[in-house]
Amino acid sequence: MMRLLIPVIYGLFGCISPGFSQRVVIHQPDQAPQTQYAVGVLKKVLVINNYTVSVGAAEYTIDLLIAREKLGNEGYAITPQGKRLTITGGDARGLIYGCLSVAEDMQNGVSLSAIKAQTEKPHLPFRAIKFDLPWDTYRHSYSLDQHVETCRDVAYWERFLDMMVKNRFNALSLWNLHPYTYMIRPKNFPEASPFTDKELAQWQTLHRAIFRMAKERAIDTYLIPFNIFVSPEFAKAHNVAMDNLEHNFFVNGDTSAIVKRYTRECVTQVLQEYPDLTGFGLTLGEGMGGMSPQQREDWMKETIIEGMRLANRKAKLVHRIPFSSTTGSLGITSIDTEKLTRRAIDEEGDLDFLEGPIWADLKYNWSHAHSTPNLIKVHGGKLYDTYFKPEPTKYKITWTARNEDFFCLRWGVPDFIRAHVAANSQAYVGGYFIGSETYIPAKDYFTRPGSPVDWTYAFERQWLFYELWGRLLYNPATPDAIFSAEFTRRYGKGAAPLLEAYALASSTPLRLAASFDFTWDFSLYSEGMMAHDAKKNVSYISVEQQITQPTLDPAYVSVTDYVKTQLAGQSFESTKITPPILAGLLERDCRKALQLVKPINTSSNRSLQYEVADVQVWANLGLHLAEKLKAAVALQTYRLAGGEANKQAAVQHLEAALRYWDAVVAITRPLYNDMPLVHLTEQKGSSWAENNKLRFHWAMLRPAVANDIEMARQAQYSAGK
Repeated sequence: MMRLLIPVIYGLFGCISPGFSQRVVIHQPDQAPQTQYAVGVLKKVLVINNYTVSVGAAEYTIDLLIAREKLGNEGYAITPQGKRLTITGGDARGLIYGCLSVAEDMQNGVSLSAIKAQTEKPHLPFRAIKFDLPWDTYRHSYSLDQHVETCRDVAYWERFLDMMVKNRFNALSLWNLHPYTYMIRPKNFPEASPFTDKELAQWQTLHRAIFRMAKERAIDTYLIPFNIFVSPEFAKAHNVAMDNLEHNFFVNGDTSAIVKRYTRECVTQVLQEYPDLTGFGLTLGEGMGGMSPQQREDWMKETIIEGMRLANRKAKLVHRIPFSSTTGSLGITSIDTEKLTRRAIDEEGDLDFLEGPIWADLKYNWSHAHSTPNLIKVHGGKLYDTYFKPEPTKYKITWTARNEDFFCLRWGVPDFIRAHVAANSQAYVGGYFIGSETYIPAKDYFTRPGSPVDWTYAFERQWLFYELWGRLLYNPATPDAIFSAEFTRRYGKGAAPLLEAYALASSTPLRLAASFDFTWDFSLYSEGMMAHDAKKNVSYISVEQQITQPTLDPAYVSVTDYVKTQLAGQSFESTKITPPILAGLLERDCRKALQLVKPINTSSNRSLQYEVADVQVWANLGLHLAEKLKAAVALQTYRLAGGEANKQAAVQHLEAALRYWDAVVAITRPLYNDMPLVHLTEQKGSSWAENNKLRFHWAMLRPAVANDIEMARQAQYSAGK
């Protein structure tokens, strides 16, 4: 294969390696956009490290090659030999990953001549980000609207896509209710567009840039609209869907012929006008009230699937598995619905215009995947085995790992992700979607004004979250040393303990969620120690709720069951995690995390201050939870068996819980704004939300935390009732 030479790169990004500048020549196999991106990665890191990229004679040569048969899709090999380094990709994506690996070593201080041989290949083929766009959002809230300006900036998407490819994510899925009119003026229904030609051109420029930049980084792109929705302009023009002009998502579906035609033609036109868009996704539920599961599948076949066929080009498909077996938008799972859906997906797998496999998606543990790595439920309830037996050949299961539990605090528990992947690496599994529905990682609305920090956008604050999920989905054997080195690169050797500290302290939300059963998005918000109360408002989890709430993971024991069993003179299996054991685990890990970060000097680095502070917050939240668990056991024991000492123990533990909460407030008040969250802005009837102007901060919950103490003081012995 003929090899091409890259041109000289001009300008410096800064120099971290003193001394003589060695010349490097890079040979590349072609001029494909993905190859150009890979070369750009190398050029940048070489210049930063004081190498000169040359087109002629050089002291060092880097060869870039493609070898599909040898390495397979997305695999790469790095082969050093004297003054020559060969980076071979199984495909364009693998070539980019190989170049990123070399760049990572050099960023960590490894010279070009010291790069070691390495080979990697993907563990899971599908590693996607779930991104809810802030226009025509699934939920209507100013906590989502605030991101519009950021997400309309191409510079934001360039940074986000760079993050994705660096972390080995290979698919970006874009979700909103009705995306079409932001992308096209429907040829046969121009009245559906709300925009002038100039306004539409701006939207089209944005979308084309996103898809083009994603393709350059070998990232697939999927447009995933919710159904059934039309633009308000279309509804008024044709007198259809007039009961849903505001785009509420739990409404009856309008299946009139003109709506079907409009939807089908929009899908076709989008695929034709955006050749860099990889594919579409199906969601069956929202805007489809009053329809049976079969009617929903039929509607999708007649609109989106048929629209994809008429586009006359190959495309990929995500078929989200429905969560309702009833005619309601919110329903329960059933075997019959699973059988119906499997037949539909298998049929789609035979369509020659769809590039397989079909990705059949399910929500892992409903809306809170950051709980237990064990599958307990999906959206709607129990998952049966219809999708796995017999083993599918036309599709692969993907798991949506929703994060509705922490938006502000940084998080990172590598072994949790490794356990998650290990539990879900069956032959029928294709990969994961990672993302939120009530949070958009765009505008940083968390950080209080002050001295500069080293991030601009919200996702950059959560760099560890994305790095852990992406890299470990690609290769679960990626060692912790890779992630520790990133802390060192960012903040110096003194920050090396931060990875271990995060692994310990940010286990707190996982343990809360595993021990506290939940369903949909707002039923739990671990970062805030909040959950649905009896009135379905999101409020602080009181000690009373801590007593009565069942657990999610069967390995955990609720306070109610624990006290009842103890008073009966019985015990639990050694594998069970009782409330005292859980409290002990929280105390052990959180105290160790605090000790690890105690020596870290943050006085001259505000970004590092935030990193350390978040460890401290998680640790104090964990210690707060431990005290509340101990209080809950003592209080429930007093109610059922009496004993003034039990009552006093409950009060003392709750007083200690308040002290840890006050520590959280003291740490976060100087660093974090009062934050608008969808969890709160959707519950406008809530007195708590109204009194606090629909914002969240731990300080605002202090009265509720303190109220637990008074409640315990007033508790009464029920004489065994």
